[in-house]
Amino acid sequence: MDPQTQIELEAAAFRRLQKHLMEDRSDAQNIDMMNLAGFCRNCLSRWYQEAANERGIDMSKEEGREAFYGMPYDDWKAKFQTEASAEAQAAFQKSHG
Repeated sequence: MDPQTQIELEAAAFRRLQKHLMEDRSDAQNIDMMNLAGFCRNCLSRWYQEAANERGIDMSKEEGREAFYGMPYDDWKAKFQTEASAEAQAAFQKSHG
């Protein structure tokens, strides 16, 4: 496989993951993803921002989140985020605290 095709396939897989998390499984909470997989939508948006910054594109944390979420992060939270359970918060503190 040539390098350009590899880049295009990786980009397509990223876009599909993004669609899955934003449209198909908006019910999956970030804290649950962190507890289970060690990353969440915020991590993906930060990695996107870091990649932009590494390439000389000035992108803030909030701009990275909006690029990934497709809307301002506060709008996403109001629309989809629920209050984390005490158990989920305790698991997060144990593994990431």
